[in-house]
Amino acid sequence: MSLTPTGNFRWRIVLLLFFATTINYIDRQVLSFTMIDEEFRRAMLGIPAGRPLTQADLDDFRIQYSYVDTAFKIAYALGFVLTGWLIDRVGTKRGFAISIGLWSVAGVLNAFVGSMRGLSLTRFMLGIGEAGNFPSAIKSVAEWFPRKERSFAAGLFNAGTNVGVIATAAVVPWMTIQYGWRFSFITTGSLGFLVLIVWLLTYRRPEEHPRLTKREFRHIRQDQDDDVPEERLSWWRLLGFRQTWAFVIGKLLTDPIWYFYLTWLPDFFNSSESLDQKLDLQSIGLPFLVIYIVSDGGSVLFGWLSSKLMHLGWSVNRARKTTLLICALCVVPIFFAARTNSLYVAIALISLATAAHQGWAANIYTFASDLFPKNAVASVTGIGGMFGAVGGIVLAAVAGVIRVHFGYFPLFLIASSTYLIALILLHQLVPNMEPVQHRELEKQRF
Repeated sequence: MSLTPTGNFRWRIVLLLFFATTINYIDRQVLSFTMIDEEFRRAMLGIPAGRPLTQADLDDFRIQYSYVDTAFKIAYALGFVLTGWLIDRVGTKRGFAISIGLWSVAGVLNAFVGSMRGLSLTRFMLGIGEAGNFPSAIKSVAEWFPRKERSFAAGLFNAGTNVGVIATAAVVPWMTIQYGWRFSFITTGSLGFLVLIVWLLTYRRPEEHPRLTKREFRHIRQDQDDDVPEERLSWWRLLGFRQTWAFVIGKLLTDPIWYFYLTWLPDFFNSSESLDQKLDLQSIGLPFLVIYIVSDGGSVLFGWLSSKLMHLGWSVNRARKTTLLICALCVVPIFFAARTNSLYVAIALISLATAAHQGWAANIYTFASDLFPKNAVASVTGIGGMFGAVGGIVLAAVAGVIRVHFGYFPLFLIASSTYLIALILLHQLVPNMEPVQHRELEKQRF
């Protein structure tokens, strides 16, 4: 895809969104690695330093940890309700700035808690703030890109999720060993303030940006709905469309699987009964580097594939769904990761599944801008994100209990089948992916 004929400033916007998403995931992911640190576990359980942790202590910690994760997911769901509404009303620049500031403060505050209850409160605050990232990013892409480039642009900024995990895996275990878990939260939480400054100095809408050429502006607006009034739309009205529910299904059933990977994979590699090797803070970084580098490739590859098929003349419907089917099939073998004795086979299967998820996410995110006018994109993204977080709440609430009593196999089995189910339901709702027109929003048809 050539960037030179029309200018390339829009790709700088994607780069900024990429860095924001990277920091978002660093702040989110720190807990998943510190949770296998014994000092952190003692502090959260109120156990004196030096006293060995019993198996009962570890089981209690895992169950309470799942409740902490549930608090984050509840806040994340509520945050989508608030931020999707906020961004469509105050604009992408101000709405995203509020979200970045809130999650950065919460990230730092994680360092000052001394119990699971306190951790639940700071993670709740983090969830509210972090929910603003994807509605802001998707609306930015809708403002700055024509439809044929959106899935590729979404795949690029969505790759920041994997880079965030990679950076966390590479640095946080070492940082925790050297300086303690509190230092890890303070350092990573502070990064968001740097992104906030750059965002405020850089971001404008295309029609307001002084560095955008007229030729690139025309390219951006070639297939956008310039004549659509900037009417603010209620969620209630948007929920009256099959297109909204297609996006919801794509998020509701698959987002929880990604959240499960982020939350529980460190514990899986640290404690799985089937694996012939167990990983601790000193050794866990390398497998995560492999997994999420591959995931990054999946985000970009499958985002590119969908856009490439459209450039070859495929319809939006055929290109998006073909790509989603490939992604769904790549996830199916992951159930074997909970049965194999080989650490390397488990890493390979999980890498394939996480790459496929990221490809799925890059294409699902474009549904909001494919199917709705610009003035509804952030709200639709917020609705889908909220339902995805609700699915995450349900899985988070039971994951600890399932892990303690049945191991990881049931959780990986759920992951292996969910994407195909989601694709079937999604296709039933929007067999042709016809976009909603502004006049239909006024009539509120279902």
